[in-house]
Amino acid sequence: MALVGVGALAFGLYHGVYGLLTDAADNQKPSKSVNVNDVIKTTVTALTLIGAVLAGIYAYRKQLLAEGDAHRADANQLADRYTTAAEQLGHDQAAVRLAGVYALARLADDWQEQRQVCIDVLCAYLRMPYEPDPTANGHKTGEREVRQTIIRVIRDHLQEPDAATAWCPHGSLKACSCADREARASSISLLLGFATAGS
Repeated sequence: MALVGVGALAFGLYHGVYGLLTDAADNQKPSKSVNVNDVIKTTVTALTLIGAVLAGIYAYRKQLLAEGDAHRADANQLADRYTTAAEQLGHDQAAVRLAGVYALARLADDWQEQRQVCIDVLCAYLRMPYEPDPTANGHKTGEREVRQTIIRVIRDHLQEPDAATAWCPHGSLKACSCADREARASSISLLLGFATAGS
């Protein structure tokens, strides 16, 4: 089908070029006959240009589709990482929860579009009540270390406000003016208050 289209295009171009060259030759004085080789050369040149334009359009469209597929694949991978990290954060074992904290922090660094969500999850974890007394019902072994790790992770992300992965301008931490060391300390103190609530 494509060959038929190319053949029809070549045939049409040939006759169009032949007609143009015939008109040009007839207008000359004395009148000249049309050289068939000139018609063929012009037709081949026009077909080459048309082919190059079509090939460029096809390559550009193919690149756009490939970039779209890559972007969707990246988004799916990041969403899977988020699901895994959130599940780890809710695990019964402290070691798994710690892994979830680091995984979520790393994901926040890598996923700028959803960085705020990752930060919100970590801050919400700190705000959740917990039982610090090891002898009381509901106490989770290693919970204090998990909460202190979250605070350290947040503190580290507030230390360099100009870094690409800084968390300063984001929702739960907006109260903190990252350029102001005292404000950073207040923010950490506030988070420490959340972490030790109920003790």
